[in-house]
Amino acid sequence: MDGACDHPPAGDNLTSTMSVPKSKPETLLITLTGKDRPGVTSSIFATLALAGVEVVDIEQILLRRRLILGVLVTAPRDWKKLKSAVEETAAALDMTVEIDRGSGDNKARREGRSHVTIIGTPLKASAMAAIAGRIADCGGNIDRIERMARYPVTAIDLHVSGADPVQLRALLALEAAAQSVDVAVQPANLLRRGMRLIVLDVDSTLIQGEVIEMLAAHAGCEPEVARITESAMRGEIDFEESLRQRVRLLAGLDAAALDTVYGDIVITPGARTMVRTLRRLGYRFAIVSGGFSQITDRLAEDLGIHYARANVLEIVDGTITGEIVGSVVDRAGKAQALREFAAKVGVPESAVIAIGDGANDVDMLNAAGLGIAYNARPIVQEAADTSVNVPYLDAIVYLLGISREEIEMADAEAGIVTPAPPV
Repeated sequence: MDGACDHPPAGDNLTSTMSVPKSKPETLLITLTGKDRPGVTSSIFATLALAGVEVVDIEQILLRRRLILGVLVTAPRDWKKLKSAVEETAAALDMTVEIDRGSGDNKARREGRSHVTIIGTPLKASAMAAIAGRIADCGGNIDRIERMARYPVTAIDLHVSGADPVQLRALLALEAAAQSVDVAVQPANLLRRGMRLIVLDVDSTLIQGEVIEMLAAHAGCEPEVARITESAMRGEIDFEESLRQRVRLLAGLDAAALDTVYGDIVITPGARTMVRTLRRLGYRFAIVSGGFSQITDRLAEDLGIHYARANVLEIVDGTITGEIVGSVVDRAGKAQALREFAAKVGVPESAVIAIGDGANDVDMLNAAGLGIAYNARPIVQEAADTSVNVPYLDAIVYLLGISREEIEMADAEAGIVTPAPPV
């Protein structure tokens, strides 16, 4: 009959058909501190096992061989007996213990979860205080702190909740500039773990310096070319026109200068480490350059980069003519190349990281899921999602949650020796 289940029959016990909210279970928070040694964690858990408690949560960190171990467990009926047993175990280990009785688990993390990565050389306490203050100003809470690297830069990853990532990024960008540190804010979602294509600019990003200026030095027109380059990178003149002006100045140069210039190229510190590390995780790499394919194709082969796109210098009878073959890879062309490479790899543009330093990189940075301005001009830093201003390109991996220790361990397994950090 319609409505027969709307009301229970008279006399029925309502608690038999309706759920009753359960009270929060009592828990014990055990915090152990002292000198680290093998067997500390196993000894504590052996003691807890005798009481038959359940593990609710656990955190452990190590600072200069000082261990801090926090364990949240369900409280047994005779919790004071367990408290005494844990205190005896801690005393035997020559460690200090605090035991707090309460109820329930940790509160669920609030919405607005972000990873805030801070990179400094050095990273001063005043900078950390300022950044933590701005996070609090946004209503954010720092739930966890992890060190990603201590050398040659200090990189710290903060797990933040309760603050809108967009608002937080804007506020921390200003603070980062004031404190002379790099701060990257990324939403704490699966996409951070799933980035699978990295697209890099070449000149002053993947390599140090500008190839066209190095060629101009051989042609005897370096100052004029450098002036035009700088104006173009600041966005003051159209890139294509600036490129054609500079290439015309190279007319008559022996093409053998390209080999000489390639031999003089200095790869940015950390570039090989970044490519090597992320390739192990299945990443694909592409370089997109306003420079010349005669250089970038060789760079790609040397570094293990999967895709490359650049301008083609016209060479006739072994001489650079001063012209470009085909269309110019300009600001829009770089963004288009990123989209095409993403399609080849089979990932959405949101799963692409783009890295560049000049005004002609802005569209490419905006097309990517994460656009990084690397030692870039102010106009580029303002347009990018985040900036990295340290002279090590492998600092990028810290933004992806990969620590220096993990990199060095993987290198050691492959027989690659890395310099030891200073003590």
